[in-house]
Amino acid sequence: MPIQPLPQFETDLAEHLKEKEDREAYERLNAPSTIVVRFGVMLMVGEFPYRGDAKPGCGSKIVVRTHRGHEIGEMLTSTCPNAGCASSVTRKQMLDYIESSGGRDYPFYSKGRALRIATGEDLDRQAQIEQSKHGLRALGRDVLKRMGIDAKLVDVEPILGGERTSVYITSEQRIDTPELTRELTRALDQHVEVRTIGARDEARINADYERCGQYCCCKSFLKVLKPVSMKSAKMQKATLDPLKISGRCGRLMCCLRYEDQTYDELRKNLPNRKSRVGTPEGDGFVIDTQILTQLALVRLDSGEQAAIPVENLSEPDSLTPPPAPAPGARAPTPRGPRPERQKSGPARSSESRPGPKSESPPAEGENKAPAKRRRRSRRGGSSGESGSPDAPRQNEPRADRAGGSEPTSDGASRKKRRRRRRRPPGQGSGGDSGGKPDAGPS
Repeated sequence: MPIQPLPQFETDLAEHLKEKEDREAYERLNAPSTIVVRFGVMLMVGEFPYRGDAKPGCGSKIVVRTHRGHEIGEMLTSTCPNAGCASSVTRKQMLDYIESSGGRDYPFYSKGRALRIATGEDLDRQAQIEQSKHGLRALGRDVLKRMGIDAKLVDVEPILGGERTSVYITSEQRIDTPELTRELTRALDQHVEVRTIGARDEARINADYERCGQYCCCKSFLKVLKPVSMKSAKMQKATLDPLKISGRCGRLMCCLRYEDQTYDELRKNLPNRKSRVGTPEGDGFVIDTQILTQLALVRLDSGEQAAIPVENLSEPDSLTPPPAPAPGARAPTPRGPRPERQKSGPARSSESRPGPKSESPPAEGENKAPAKRRRRSRRGGSSGESGSPDAPRQNEPRADRAGGSEPTSDGASRKKRRRRRRRPPGQGSGGDSGGKPDAGPS
């Protein structure tokens, strides 16, 4: 009976042969001559020459000598063509990446050297240094409290060689750094370098994961932390709730800046609102637009609304819309005499209030006093006593003009508005007028 090979066995054999080929190719390669290393809690990057015989790979721990001293870094890649790492890049690719990621602001260093691959003793020494950080932070906070400095100690970073210890603080006020450095050097018994950082750098040191589920950008790959404006959030139509658009640092999230240029380019293709455009369904006005879908909501001259793609928009046939009534609007009614309104309730007598203007004019013998009597009553005078509505107010008694209530013909009391008493002629500034005080009715 012939033996039939199973597909799984064939797959495993192909993978084994490929690994063997890669291993033989790796043995034929030389050790890298330059290594790109990431080091420090601020995740600085440097390219250092390497003269060792071992061939480290990406992610290997390397003992490097930097501008701060001897410390342990992580190998990112190599920049030589014949390198031991299969993910090596050229120097031009690395410089292009640095230029597009911040240029001169990118924390890149070239003064240093990669000494060797970290041994077990080096890793144990680094683990002891990490454990001693807690006690150093406590001593540093005691120094700040004793000096009365309103600042927050973020982290303390000793390095493998012990050449210096970096102390990171954040504060809203200006701090006397030299005096604080002397006190911390005396308390920690080490050479201390004090660095004042902002809220974003504080998040780079202490933060871990964001609400998106990924590692914070500032801690993983983002090196240059540029400010983010509220314009980016409004353009992307994100919610303006500060709790939802703020990152671990309390500022606007850096990811709002990633697509800002794309949104800006797409927005230039859209027409302005309230502009008149032509569509396959007729002319109309743009009332809204959508950046990502590249759609324009147009209100047609017929009154309907339609979502039209930007590529289907054109110049309108006419710049002015036709004089058609708006949808739902009532046609205007011709103006005419206003009909009389009948009020509900008991009818009022014609003696208590004057009739409407549309009533027939009074007879010749009738007096037109009712309308003027109403106007006189507002002024506080009484037209019934003088016998004529046009009688001057000088004939009214002064006691009646002083205010209070005035008896009427039907026995009811009428409230009069309080008026300012006039000075009689002959007193004060108007005394040389030669007039006499008003007298009551004879």
